[in-house]
Amino acid sequence: MSSKREPTPFEVQDSIPIIDYSLLTSGSAADHSKAVQDIGNACEDWGCFMLVNHGVPETLIQEVMDISNKFFNMTNEEKLQFDTHGVLDPIRCGSGCNAVAQYKDRLWREFLRLIVHPNFNCPGKPQGLSEAASDYVKRARVVAMELVKGVSESLGFEASYMNDELNLDAGFQLLAINNYPPHLGLDIDISPGVMPHTDHGLITLLYDNGVPGLEVLHNGKWVVVGGVPNAFFIIVSDQLEIFSNGKYTSKVHRAAVKDERTRITLVITSGSSLDTVVGPSLRLVAGEDHLPRYLPMKYSEYLEFQVKNMRVGKLAIQEIQIHN
Repeated sequence: MSSKREPTPFEVQDSIPIIDYSLLTSGSAADHSKAVQDIGNACEDWGCFMLVNHGVPETLIQEVMDISNKFFNMTNEEKLQFDTHGVLDPIRCGSGCNAVAQYKDRLWREFLRLIVHPNFNCPGKPQGLSEAASDYVKRARVVAMELVKGVSESLGFEASYMNDELNLDAGFQLLAINNYPPHLGLDIDISPGVMPHTDHGLITLLYDNGVPGLEVLHNGKWVVVGGVPNAFFIIVSDQLEIFSNGKYTSKVHRAAVKDERTRITLVITSGSSLDTVVGPSLRLVAGEDHLPRYLPMKYSEYLEFQVKNMRVGKLAIQEIQIHN
């Protein structure tokens, strides 16, 4: 099954904000200021946005997708050596991952999850995967960290504030490569997809092979995402909601593939170091009018907490909210 990018057959959702990364990093002071403002508005109003002109070569992204496709086409015996279940296992391969009764045995995907920072982990085969993935995550991390600087400024902080407070130099970064098989239109209950959820880090960078399937919940309605060539889809995640004390809300999203082509996604989640206790920024909680709205929790503990809640169909971010 080829992972080659195909033309997107669905209507562009132009209401989802589109942000030009080059204006954030190499534009004039006025361009930078406008980009920061646009990031803040997108995070607050939508909890997500499309990112263009990010500088990560499309040829490299395609290479990672093509080699990843070879991984998923390996024999089950070859993949079983990576069939682990610990959330912090450096390399994990599996399928399904919809344990909630409402979705169990109905939604399906195959995935490869790699912890890629502060230490890079990757299977030794197929040939070329480790080298291509290493190059890709390094380049994508630069984009993510520049975006975090922009987010920090959009909250009224200096650009380095979030990096320093959350120890992002030693930050936890995960690469999830997802393989959704074609929807064959058979009269069966199984469909390629993932149940509604939020992500655990600060921000998520998602890149797909042009096959539609991603949807975000916005104003009570599911909105199809895509249609912007060579763009990252940026998702506000749980740590950012917590750190911003709810100013920016973690985006609920799902995968619902209804296409006859294989959908492949490269998903990078970037967050604090695993030992960092993440809570509302002390600069945002002062006095009775600005009480903390979330319980602080060490990132490593939050990862386990999220998995536990997903098993019963709950969002972890909602479970740590303080109702003042």
